[in-house]
Amino acid sequence: MQNKKAVSDIKLFVLDMDGTFYLGNRIYEGSLDFLNKVKETGREFIFFTNNSSKAPKDYIEKLKKMNCYIEKKDILTSGDVTIEYLKSYYNGASVYLLGTKELEKSFKEAGISLVTTKPDIVVVGFDMTITYEKLEKACTYIRNGAKFIATHMDINCPTEEGFIPDCGAICAAIELSTGVKPEFMGKPTEKTVAMITKLTGYQAEEIAFVGDRLYTDVATGVNNGSTGILVLTGETKLEDVDKSEIKPDFIFNSIKDIGDSL
Repeated sequence: MQNKKAVSDIKLFVLDMDGTFYLGNRIYEGSLDFLNKVKETGREFIFFTNNSSKAPKDYIEKLKKMNCYIEKKDILTSGDVTIEYLKSYYNGASVYLLGTKELEKSFKEAGISLVTTKPDIVVVGFDMTITYEKLEKACTYIRNGAKFIATHMDINCPTEEGFIPDCGAICAAIELSTGVKPEFMGKPTEKTVAMITKLTGYQAEEIAFVGDRLYTDVATGVNNGSTGILVLTGETKLEDVDKSEIKPDFIFNSIKDIGDSL
């Protein structure tokens, strides 16, 4: 590993959630201790999840049940990045959305025009309400020329029972059917880093992205001028690192161990 800087130099920790801070509805031991240590040492944190199936307010309520109390400014999702991107580059375009009711509500509240026929853009999220009809329509619209955008590229989502297909898996089916690759938002894209630096005022080199996936969480840091920290509480195992082109700057067993190093 090539350590670009000491963990103690980090000013802002961008934290993944499922598989990093908690698993399902169970918070990992030491997660709250980590947040307290960040605050005590004059640093800041923000949660960022690629899981676009829920809105920030839903995560705020979920964390509250774990005795973790945050505000809206403390959390972003890949859905937020997607909305920002659409408003910045495709303002006024019509969108066919494969997403949950929560994501649909977020799009509508942001003024995104959602349609069910002849869209300019097809947006795919982590849609746990997906049906064959929705999948079929998405493929048809993309074949007819609609731009293909996805909120994030995660293939699997960790749960307490195991892994379930995530947005990247849904996109793989659509890509195989249409021959069209999606433009991904969320981690590990530069779009995510740009949104976080804009909102927080920190420079990329002052930020560490913490998570359990090499190809999203860690890659966001190491590919965009920030620091990538891997925790071994979720999808990635230590033996996976040797096989990966993405090499984390630091590896910790858990988020608690990061706090202990500060």
